[in-house]
Amino acid sequence: MHGNNPRSRIESLLALADIHVDGGEPCDIQVHDERFYARAIAHGSLGLGEAYMDGWWDAASLDGFLHRLLAAHVDEKVGGIDDAALFLRAKLVNMQRGRRAYKVGEQHYDLGNDLFRAMLGKRLVYSCGYWKDAANLDAAQEAKLDLVCRKLGLAPGMRVLDIGCGWGEALKYAAQKYGVVGVGVTVSQEQAEFARQLCRGLPIEIRVQDYRSLSAKTEGGKFDRIWSIGMFEHVGVKNYRAYFETVRRCLRDEGLTLLHAIGGNESTNHTDPWIAKYIFPNSMIPSAAQIAKAAEGLFVLEDWHGFGPYYDRTLQAWRSNFDAAWPQLAEKYGERFRRMWHFYLAASMASFRARRDQLWQIVWSPRGVPGGYAAVR
Repeated sequence: MHGNNPRSRIESLLALADIHVDGGEPCDIQVHDERFYARAIAHGSLGLGEAYMDGWWDAASLDGFLHRLLAAHVDEKVGGIDDAALFLRAKLVNMQRGRRAYKVGEQHYDLGNDLFRAMLGKRLVYSCGYWKDAANLDAAQEAKLDLVCRKLGLAPGMRVLDIGCGWGEALKYAAQKYGVVGVGVTVSQEQAEFARQLCRGLPIEIRVQDYRSLSAKTEGGKFDRIWSIGMFEHVGVKNYRAYFETVRRCLRDEGLTLLHAIGGNESTNHTDPWIAKYIFPNSMIPSAAQIAKAAEGLFVLEDWHGFGPYYDRTLQAWRSNFDAAWPQLAEKYGERFRRMWHFYLAASMASFRARRDQLWQIVWSPRGVPGGYAAVR
């Protein structure tokens, strides 16, 4: 109907989401460079994100604009070539093995602790807050850490393992409030150095280590509790079974393990092309089916708790913190990075708001809790 005119095709697609080019509503798009249309048609989310980074377009409400696109599934109608390339690559290669397992640490988590300290708030916790009774980000993150501890029934003297320990906040909280001793592993040098300082004086060991190398033999015995908060998105479907086998061989028969992870509504093997290139290389969002299949035969499922809508609120708080701190960050990171980061946060908000992404906390036991597990909320 619109022939080969990229602008006409984009306008017709945007109309499906009630978005207008150069319109006056917050969710409308203001196009500054005519090359935007062809780029978006050819490369979908990758073209859209790169064009935004280059200043070719704006929207007063960036998250609102992206939410409308996702809610109307407009993203599924363009840019298939980049998505197909990632699908094929992930089919042929294990993108999370060997040195590839460390790439996300080097590219993303090692960006700079100054950036994450500014954005994440009082505690450097880079995962969804628990806003049930919280009025602000710091309270929501503390509530999330406590929720994890309560779900696992932590008690003094327990030995715990944190797979993907980040900056060490969960281990610090558990050691100070619940009296545990622990080990944390991460693939980020910057995170590990920070976590060691944060946990100084506590019975906590922090390592830069691939989780797959963990075993009861190397650890001098099994752990009472194992958790992973916001790391499973980097494991990859080819390694899900290896992850759960690692947890099983490191966990006592009467122990518990908790997984806190973003989840998707459908099974895939890769992430969005723009996210893969600029934010989280070699990452992917697991589906419920993929998680359940990988854990089958190794664990008894005790609890599955979803609170995905809380992530939208968490991301909004991170964006506010980032914007407030930008004058101190601008010289180091630059304007293109600011636009990239805004697109990343807004796209993430949109995905959770449209219920395309979920947030799950899942608890398993090796043999089933005698008498049943009492769910904690």
